[in-house]
Amino acid sequence: MSVLFPKVNKPREWDYRPIYYDQEKEARKDKKLARLHRGAFREEHEKNMTELRKKRQSRLLFWIVLLGMLIIGFYVIL
Repeated sequence: MSVLFPKVNKPREWDYRPIYYDQEKEARKDKKLARLHRGAFREEHEKNMTELRKKRQSRLLFWIVLLGMLIIGFYVIL
């Protein structure tokens, strides 16, 4: 069969899609690249750790105040 009808590959079709400038997409890309500088992961980690410390400190303060109020409440009732 291949002697009579040899296989001939079709030429590739030309698929042109124009690229339009999208200002919002470029701004997002620039913002993403600005975050990825040397030491960015360390800065993010330090920021997260300070937020965690603040949250832990506020939670501790809440429990201390609550315990103090309960002690004063029991003292007043008894």
